[in-house]
Amino acid sequence: MSSFKSIREFADDLNASESKIDVFIQNAGYASTFDKQKSVDGIEMTMATNHFGPFLLTHMLIELLRKSAPARIVIVASECYRFASVNLKNLNPLDAMPGYLYYVSKGANIMWAIELARRLKGTNITVNFLHPGMIDSGIWRNVPFPLTIPMWFTKQFFKTPQEGAQTSLFLACSEDLKNVTGKYYLDCKEWDLQPYITSAQQHKILWEES
Repeated sequence: MSSFKSIREFADDLNASESKIDVFIQNAGYASTFDKQKSVDGIEMTMATNHFGPFLLTHMLIELLRKSAPARIVIVASECYRFASVNLKNLNPLDAMPGYLYYVSKGANIMWAIELARRLKGTNITVNFLHPGMIDSGIWRNVPFPLTIPMWFTKQFFKTPQEGAQTSLFLACSEDLKNVTGKYYLDCKEWDLQPYITSAQQHKILWEES
């Protein structure tokens, strides 16, 4: 998901081999605490994997999704968006700390999900997004020592991957949501967003810059 070439090859293969996509769940995610990296395309690795990759893949599959309607797009965001803000003047922050940029990327997920829902209104493709909860998954493997010590204790209270998948499955499968779009969910319930991330003008700018 961090390589535009790989994404294009995957999308080309999917468009050629599949006639329908009912549900498109975007759950790929990357996080690193301190290790600054950039993708093969020169994009900061966290933003490349968590924002630009899904953004590009969605664009490349959108015609197949349109032909498949009714269809659903489910985007896994995070409540961690509250800890950062998206700098629309620098969407490729190579010098920023990756741990902080994870939060930024989750904010970007929410902003473009709302804009995508707006642009797809009337197509019978819904777009909803969610916070899955804190999950004991592989994303924590990049936490360096000594942060691994408190993390080991904290993870005892995290959800299992099966538990963490439930809200994604709810958005993918619930008949109650077949006409619902542009909404944020936590623990299978609609959740309010902070007002600062709901600016339609900022969503439009993020879309155009991306």
